[in-house]
Amino acid sequence: MNMRFTVLLLCAIVLRAEDKADLAVVNKIRAEAFQNSKIMETLFYLTDVNGPRVTNSTGFNSAADWAVGELKSYGLVNVNKEPWGKFGRSWNYSHYEGHMTEPAYSPLIGYPLAWTAGTDGVVKGDAIYAPMSTMADLEKYKGKLRGKIVLTAPPKDLQLSMTPQAHRLTDEELQQRMVFVPGSGRGGFIPVAPPVANPAEVRRFRDALAAFLIAEKPAVTLIPTTQNSDGGTVFGTSGGSYKFGDPVPPPGVVLTPEHYARIVRLLEHGIPVKLEFDIRAKFGDREEESFNIVGEIPGGSKKDEVVMIGGHFDSWHGATGATDNGTGSAVAIEAMRILKSLNVTMDRTVRIALWSGEEEGLLGSIAYVKNHFADRADMKTKPEYSQLVAYFNSDSGTGKFRGIGVGGNDALMPIFTAWLKPFADLGATVVAGASAPPNGAPAGTDHTSFAYAGLDGIGFMQEPMEYGTRTHHSNMDFYDRVQKGDVMQNAAIMASFAYHTAMRAEALPRMPKPKAQAWAAR
Repeated sequence: MNMRFTVLLLCAIVLRAEDKADLAVVNKIRAEAFQNSKIMETLFYLTDVNGPRVTNSTGFNSAADWAVGELKSYGLVNVNKEPWGKFGRSWNYSHYEGHMTEPAYSPLIGYPLAWTAGTDGVVKGDAIYAPMSTMADLEKYKGKLRGKIVLTAPPKDLQLSMTPQAHRLTDEELQQRMVFVPGSGRGGFIPVAPPVANPAEVRRFRDALAAFLIAEKPAVTLIPTTQNSDGGTVFGTSGGSYKFGDPVPPPGVVLTPEHYARIVRLLEHGIPVKLEFDIRAKFGDREEESFNIVGEIPGGSKKDEVVMIGGHFDSWHGATGATDNGTGSAVAIEAMRILKSLNVTMDRTVRIALWSGEEEGLLGSIAYVKNHFADRADMKTKPEYSQLVAYFNSDSGTGKFRGIGVGGNDALMPIFTAWLKPFADLGATVVAGASAPPNGAPAGTDHTSFAYAGLDGIGFMQEPMEYGTRTHHSNMDFYDRVQKGDVMQNAAIMASFAYHTAMRAEALPRMPKPKAQAWAAR
């Protein structure tokens, strides 16, 4: 046996011994997660009681107060709402009614778009179909929209759905998500949307349309749901800017596609349609700071080193934000409760962080990374940069964890494989992303803010369930869509990974520190 092979073999043996999961602790974690779970009670308070949680809204603030109190009750220290900087202006809506009154009465299923104005009482008006997608369209409808209720986009072409809305991953699909195809744009297992042909041109037209509608002063603008959906599900987010000082667009409403398409068909047949809306919305009257929620379980011999877990706390407003991201927040809160129940001092400090402003562009986590660790623009690192061991994130709905990604850091593969093994009976088996490009610009969710700065920002792979078909950014994102057993499993795995990271003799390996690079336009 040659010397080089012997050294490699010894290194592998040492790695396996060090990173073998502590089964006695895993057993305690599983028992606490499944026999004494509080996760659905946590979710109830985040959603039914305090949802939705649009950043800086009334619901967001009341949910944050509840979460801070809950974390303190578990015995965490340094629990607080940590300001990260200027967010913009808050937005709340407290009432929505939409009706078609002629040629026949019908209620209209929908809700207001965030950061659009209210109607200042009931408004009634003629519907006009004015789809606008080019600068020529704006010129075509100039001077024709004042006081009208305007349908601004083509209706959706609905097809009969022949497949279930909910889906669990097959073994074959799990394996496919492990494969990285160079040049494909797939960064590990995270699905990537098809690229926009000319994003700069899209942004220019979007801004031009917003300015056009503000100048034209329609009574209300309408769009169909932003995804192909049916059966009363409505997908929608914002129609205006959260930035303080930006112009406020006219009232905007997103409708279920069937109701929207009916109105269009009537108008295309020359039949007048009268609509009626009553929307109450309120903007903040000043530039506001926002905050992330943080709290810690202090470490022992390596207390200055930190392991972080979390997810984004904010939501959209069509429902109560249960699967996006009440589940991820509840999983992280429950994981901290489980770790406290072990009644042991972990070597490293474990910190929870629940982010604000994720839905507006990962604002809270990006600011946290800049404030605590490094700004990718110059990569001048702060003392905490060397002290963060890893951040583990949960933000893909109610589906159980089926694996974990390594974000291009193949040195994590054998470690995470060993730690995941005790959860194979629960369906968690895959470690993916070894060949993915590292340090991509922040996108999708909050662990990418960490990875962009060269830190170990880690995301879990989850079952898709109904996330893209029913609940993500929709009016159906309620507590009832959450699968109790799945989120209990997720909390157990997150707690276990946090524990093993906190107790590992050496910090987790990192990729080389990235070079300075301008932040992507947000």
